[in-house]
Amino acid sequence: MTETKKRIRLYALLAAALLVVDQVVKILVKTHMQIGEELPLIGTWCRLHFIENEGFAFGMSIGGEAGKIVLTLLRLVASAAIAWLIVRLIQKQTRTSLIVSLTLIFTGAVGNVIDSCFYGLIFNESYYSVATLFPPEGGYAPFMQGRVVDMFYFPLFEFDWPTGMPLVGGGHFEFFNAIFNVADSAITIGVVWLLIDQLFIAPKYSKSNENKNTEEEK
Repeated sequence: MTETKKRIRLYALLAAALLVVDQVVKILVKTHMQIGEELPLIGTWCRLHFIENEGFAFGMSIGGEAGKIVLTLLRLVASAAIAWLIVRLIQKQTRTSLIVSLTLIFTGAVGNVIDSCFYGLIFNESYYSVATLFPPEGGYAPFMQGRVVDMFYFPLFEFDWPTGMPLVGGGHFEFFNAIFNVADSAITIGVVWLLIDQLFIAPKYSKSNENKNTEEEK
């Protein structure tokens, strides 16, 4: 097996492992919790809180069946494009940090696309009872109309604003109230990693190559 094929297999295994973790967690939540149900993990700041959304990361949504289909198709096209780019970069022996960041983004996108495409077909609703996998009466939505399962909720701290404060007085504030899943985390980490790579690692890599070429010319 060539070095290129070994690297492709390695990144494919990384993506597959993350997808398995993402889907196992989602299926366990879907088949053991009702929507809105919450379980503490570490105190009150680390919880499982089961919600579903229409497909954007961190609980954001897009309305209408057409919008849902367009969003899913865009994700599929973007995932295919990223997969092609990853293979090309591996073939060019590009630095590992860039490929890992793109692999994380690709995996996160695919993880949520699986929910959107298939969860409506293989699960019933979770609003009034725990959902069943492959229910005999069929799923809750047609192909590409499923909802993404989110569960991780980390409100690091929260408080009520003093009543005398203008605009926000008496209101409740939570720091980081987004609810997300493993796929969302992979996308976020991948994007941050990509920015770090482009801002700090890529310039050093380019400079190192320039110095190497200069030495070879001498």
